[in-house]
Parts: sequence; C-alpha cells; structure tokens
Amino acid sequence: MRRRAFVSLLGGAAAAWPLAARAQQPAMPVIGMLNPASAEGYAQILRKFREGLKEVGYVEGENVVFEYRWADNDVSRLPELAADLVRRRVALIAATGGPASALAAKAATSTIPILFTVGGDPVRLGLVASLGRPGANLTGSNFFILELGAKRLEALRELVPGMSRLAVLVDPSNAEVTAGNLRGVESAARTMGLQMRILEARNNREIDAAFATFAHERPDALFVSSGPLFASRPVQLVLLATRYGVPAIYPGPEHVHAGGLMSYGASRAEAYRQVGIYAGRILKGASPADLPVMQSTKFELCINLQAARVLGLDVPPTLLALADEVIE
Repeated sequence: MRRRAFVSLLGGAAAAWPLAARAQQPAMPVIGMLNPASAEGYAQILRKFREGLKEVGYVEGENVVFEYRWADNDVSRLPELAADLVRRRVALIAATGGPASALAAKAATSTIPILFTVGGDPVRLGLVASLGRPGANLTGSNFFILELGAKRLEALRELVPGMSRLAVLVDPSNAEVTAGNLRGVESAARTMGLQMRILEARNNREIDAAFATFAHERPDALFVSSGPLFASRPVQLVLLATRYGVPAIYPGPEHVHAGGLMSYGASRAEAYRQVGIYAGRILKGASPADLPVMQSTKFELCINLQAARVLGLDVPPTLLALADEVIE
C-alpha cells in the first residue's frame, strides 16, 4: 500500500513538473509597432523589418510578438496609441512612419526603448542629443526624404522638359514632413521658373478631391510629397494619376511597382531592415543611447517605361542610365 501510494505520488509530481517549468518560462518579448497610417501599403517594408530582426535571431511568433497600433491617418490618435503600448509594457516601441509617431512615443515613455524612422534631422526634431550618441531611450534611422525634394524635381523636369505648371500634393496633418518637403521643392521650382500649385489631402476622400482639380487645371506634372499617408496609398495615387493623365514622381518605388511613372529617394525598405536589426540588438540588451542613428546611403531611381508610354513620354537615355530599376 505504501509503495503504491509513493509511486502514485511520484507520478503525480512528475506530471506537475512540466507544468511548473512552463509556468516559469519567461514570456516572449513584445515589440509595439506604432504608425500614423494604416496597414495598407506597409506590408513590404514591414517584411524588411522582420528580415532585420531575423538576422539577429528573432522571428515573429517564435520568440517575439508584435503589437500593432495604426492611427489610420489620424495623427491625433498617436499619443493614446503610444500610451496604450506603454501600459502593455512592451519591450520596445518601433515608432515608424515619421516624426509624429516618434514624438508621441517619446512623450509616452522615457524608459522603454524607442526606434524611429524619420526623413528629417532627428536632432532638430528633438528626438536625440546627437546622431553618434543619441543619449536617451531613442535611436533609429534617418533616410533623408526631406532633403531630396530638389533632386526629385530635377528628375521630373528631365522626363517632362516642357513643364511649366507643377502640382504638389502634401498632407497638412503631418506638419513637420510637409514643411520639409516644401522647403526643397519651392526653392527648386523658383529656380526652374515653375508655377507651383499646392494641393492638400489628409485622407482618401481628400486625395480624390485633389486629383479632381486636374480636370480643369491641367498641371504639366505632379510631385507627390513624402509621408505615411501617401506611402500607404500607392494604388490609389497611381490610379488617379493615370485617370487624369498627369506625369507624377513619387517618394518610393512601391508606387512605381503599382504602375506609377517614376520615384526617387532613399530606400525605405533598407531603412526598415536596419531598424529591425537594431530592434534585435536591443532585445539582446543593447542600449538605444549607445546605438548611433543610422543614415541612409542607398538611394533609388525607379522608372516605369510602360507608364511613360501611356503618357506619351520618351525617357531620355541619360535618365535611364541613372536608374536603379527600370520596369518594362
């Protein structure tokens, strides 16, 4: 009797050990993804973020979990979304999509590590003390979108040499990005002697309305500024540009892949991969204060020859020679 009781007790303890061991295993770290736009249009560059994480040994669903917070193009929601991630006690916040999400995350926590992707100067934005030594709980990637406005306009004029009237599409709800875009474009437009018409759009409906003005205003070309709203709406923008027959230049290759004419800018995909690598390093114990802000060195000119033919444009050989990607 005693032996059977002892064996029974031993068997019960053995069965309990795996449960106890599982209970003691630490939970997987959680990365909070904070973005002012929506999931639409971000699938490809988020894939690059995951690639960067994987390079450091982290795979979503296996040893790390993501919590997504999308503001759906309403930047006023970002502070509450950031606060929600802080309450969730995430291991770090990837505040992607420009300065609005980065500043919201910074205001929400001074202890949880924050990774940003911004097109402007993160020192001037107040995100870090310096590029080489960020100094607090933030670091990330600067991909120079705001500094490339003049170069993008030069490429557009080379493709549309007779243009005199330029439409510029901006998102006024993203004030810092819009101001940066306009600084470079307005100066270049004056130098080229272009008439410039600024069109504002904060959401899908306003994008449609901005393009509807082309029915009677007929600009020679369109400059689509950078920012999370337009980055997440490549199909809508390309379809509208095609409908109204206006040559357009976009900030990223995703628009050209969707059928758009041309794009020029720093590689956002590469910036997200680098930030993914930093995320993995932070999960392994690195401090954001000691991780220098990464600066893009890869810039891409993409041209869609089929779109050019539809618009009746001949792409100069000089421009083709500079292109990193040509879609036939």
